[in-house]
Amino acid sequence: MSRKNHIVRLVLLTSITIGHLNAQPDATLNPAADFSIKNGSTFSASGRASNAWWGETDERPSPIAADIGEAAAIIAENYVGGREENPAATTQSALTGMLRVLDPHSNFYGPVEWRELLDEQRSGYTGIGATIANFETGGVTDTFILSTFPGSPAARSQLRFGDRIVAINGEKMADKSSDSVRDKIRGPIGTTFRLTVERAAGLRLETVEIRRNRVPQPSIPDAYILRPGIGYIDLSEGFNYTTSDELDAALSELKRGGMKSLVLDLRGNGGGIVEQAVKVAEKFLPAGTKILTQRGRTRLDNRVWKSANTSPETMPLVVLVNEETASASEIVAGALQDEDRAMIVGEKTFGKGLVQSVINLPGGTGLTLTTGRYLTPSGRSIQRDYSTGDLYDYFNHKTPAAAIDQPFFEARTSTDRKVFGGDGIQPDEPVKTNRMTLLQASLVDPIFFFTREVVNRRIDGQEVYRVGPQSFGKRIDGRDLPVSQSLLDEFNKFALKNAGGRFGPETLEDAGHFIRLRLRYNLIMASFGHVSANQVLTEDDPQVAVAFETMPRAARLAQSASKTRRQNK
Repeated sequence: MSRKNHIVRLVLLTSITIGHLNAQPDATLNPAADFSIKNGSTFSASGRASNAWWGETDERPSPIAADIGEAAAIIAENYVGGREENPAATTQSALTGMLRVLDPHSNFYGPVEWRELLDEQRSGYTGIGATIANFETGGVTDTFILSTFPGSPAARSQLRFGDRIVAINGEKMADKSSDSVRDKIRGPIGTTFRLTVERAAGLRLETVEIRRNRVPQPSIPDAYILRPGIGYIDLSEGFNYTTSDELDAALSELKRGGMKSLVLDLRGNGGGIVEQAVKVAEKFLPAGTKILTQRGRTRLDNRVWKSANTSPETMPLVVLVNEETASASEIVAGALQDEDRAMIVGEKTFGKGLVQSVINLPGGTGLTLTTGRYLTPSGRSIQRDYSTGDLYDYFNHKTPAAAIDQPFFEARTSTDRKVFGGDGIQPDEPVKTNRMTLLQASLVDPIFFFTREVVNRRIDGQEVYRVGPQSFGKRIDGRDLPVSQSLLDEFNKFALKNAGGRFGPETLEDAGHFIRLRLRYNLIMASFGHVSANQVLTEDDPQVAVAFETMPRAARLAQSASKTRRQNK
């Protein structure tokens, strides 16, 4: 029996136990995962109860299953320690550790994690539809509402910018991370919970009962004309079943608005469904152009994707990437780079070239198992080395010093440009991310609390910034809530008074541009929601600025590639 079959058999058997026990709270989902959805990949564990460790046949258990079964029995009979024995947790940990021996992206998921993973593929999740974040004041970290989504349970409960989450079902949330609070808020569709909040408007406590519902989470949260003739599409939320259709709608709307060239933003896009990534690349590549080659152990896992698009988009194209651009988004960036269809701007991408099959298991559990590797059109793998087995270093991009920016092999694009494989996608135009300094990071909390005071009319002379009913999805411009000198002066007074002496007048003056930017970001967030607020940061983004400058080169490159293809016919 092959090693792969051992693992699948073992997971089939032991997941029976997990399906009937209380699962542990949500764990962090395996990031940067490509998924190849296979028909008939749902497995069954309908064997007789007396043969629970044997599976669906009468053959003796595999050595792996027998070892795990023996270990579980020994633990059950002999363990004594500070924590109560939890068969579900130990079984899940064993399965996860076993899969991680193979590679960093094969993973087992308990029921809650599995439901969230499938929800992401279906362009949504089950919750209340609110953006939340942690802010600290007086030595206490609390979680606050930043915005809600239109028509969501949170919006119907009139949650607003600055509302502090005090308790969930009576459990206090002070000093808990926003991730922990999120996990408490999410749950099965139709279920209810009690949310106690301190209303930002009147600083009074209020408990509301909220019924969880499905919240849409599109792949493309925003698309708009960023400069005259230049469209911008934020494709940051992964590749799910609706991504290609969303892109069609965004392109049509932008062309009606006068778009002649496009910035496609893949920064922060951690991957998703391979087939959808191929469809996105296909929209810009002519029929017959290679997009992706996949190599696996079986014939079904070996295939080549080529464009079938006889009328692709021909506008100049720049693609933005960073180190969180991973998996399926690297497929898109790699294909467009190899075919010289776009200029790639930003930072080196994550470097993941493994494809996982999504396998449903009993009890609402499942796993992702690496069944293939993909290659860009020029034949390069972008997968980073993971042979050391140190997952922390791998997922945090901690490359050994000797290997930093040392690509493993060279390839050539359609116009004979040099590109490299084995270490992510190297941008054509490297531009560093605009990361916060320590000073700027220390200003984020006081800026938030000051904005909370301003929009609730507790800062004299700044009534113009009061917040009325939220208007979602607005395309902002320079006339929307500009930060006046008067408002900046009031913030400086607030910071000097409430920041415990951390800032002096000269420090605040030096940070003036950042303070103005983040004040406006928060004001727009309070008035129009997080999607519109992100436009404030995009307008000030150095990578976006370089994308504008690079557009003429992108146009020339695409023309040269088109000419080369005609000559090679």
